[in-house]
This record gives sequence, C-alpha cells and structure tokens, in this order.
Amino acid sequence: MTGVVVTNPPRADRAAVDALAAFGVATVHEAQGRTGLLGSSINPVQRGVRVSGNAVTATVAPGDNTTIGVAVEQCGEGDVLVVVPTAPCDMGYFGDLLATTLQVRGVRGLVIEAGVRDVADLNEMGFPVWSKAVSAEGCGKGNLGDVNVPISIAGQIVNPGDVIVADDDGVVVVPRRDAAAVVTAAQAREQKEARARARYLAGEIALDVNNMRPMLEQAGIRYVDHAEWMKENNA
Repeated sequence: MTGVVVTNPPRADRAAVDALAAFGVATVHEAQGRTGLLGSSINPVQRGVRVSGNAVTATVAPGDNTTIGVAVEQCGEGDVLVVVPTAPCDMGYFGDLLATTLQVRGVRGLVIEAGVRDVADLNEMGFPVWSKAVSAEGCGKGNLGDVNVPISIAGQIVNPGDVIVADDDGVVVVPRRDAAAVVTAAQAREQKEARARARYLAGEIALDVNNMRPMLEQAGIRYVDHAEWMKENNA
C-alpha cells in the first residue's frame, strides 16, 4: 500500500539532536560502535557544512517527486528530510524550489538516495543536501509513496524521528532512543582523541599511543635486518 502519511511521530530529544551536531560523522559512527553509516554512494553537494536533525522519512515512486511535496507538510524546525525511491532512480527529484519551502519551515537539510538538480542555487541559498547523484532530468507527478514510515537507504534503516548527522564525510543515523547515550559516548571519544593528539604532538607514534605492540606480537610480526632479509630471499 502506498499513499500512507504518518503524522506526529515521536522525535529524539532536541537537546541531544543539537549536541550531536557538535561531532563529526566519523566520531558519531565510532561512538555508537561503528554502526549507522550510510553507504559511500551518498555524498554532499556542498562542502564545509555539518547538520544534525530529526528524520522525516519519505519513499517516492521512480521518476516522480509528488511525495516530497507531501512530506514537506510533515517537516518542521530541526528536521532533516530523508528520501528513497521505491526502485533505483537517479533523476533530479529535488531543486531550489522545494529547498525554499523546506528552508522556510526550518528544515536543516535533505538526504536522498537519488538525484538532485539546481546545485548552484542550493549552495547559494545555503540549503545542504546529501545525494546519490546530480541530474538535471526532472520528475513527473501523480504517483504516491509514503511519509514517516521506516525506510532502507544506502544500507541502513532509518525510522522517523531518528537523528541524522551529516557532514563532508557522509551521513550517519542514530536511533532516536539512543541519541543521548551517543552524545555521551561521542564526548568521551573526543576527549580520548585529544589525549592521543597530545601524545602524537610529543613525538609518540600509533604503535605506542594505541598499545598495538602486544597485538602485533600475538599476530606474529617479525622484524628482520635488511642484510638478513636479503640472505633469506636470495636477493
């Protein structure tokens, strides 16, 4: 069945959502056990932007962006619209006009496993987008998808109200109920990295900073002098 619009789904706590924006995608991904990262086919169409917001999800018919217009009505301040076609399609589903109506509603960005268009205009107006493709080929209208239902996008499941964090490195999804815990884990990870950075600046190397030597010994690493290596290999 298509044409279902679920209204008023629960959203993650806004304080946790905003706090996650302080961390990069890589940090959040690591902090939650290396989970939630969308596949590398989803890339930013701009640079130097980081957003975090509650997911409003939508499915769209191949070559038809009608349901994006429907989803706009369900979007509010602090949200990120996440869109996936029901069959692979790289057409330009989204451009500056849809971006304008989302921006007015306080939406923080778009993640779409399809194409977008009017990229120069999107960048000029400052509406951030992460997409699978860029295409000037526009869409038709009249076929429905669904809004605010669980979707599968770029290898991850996104539920409405989950947290989307996106930057130059890609996109990661944080389950709604885990948002506060991931904030705490991300803070701890950044503190750990700050301590490691200080040791690197003092001249130490990763083998010692990360205590890798016992692991290497267990794996069977063997250091061989060049002359001995030449002899062993008849070189």
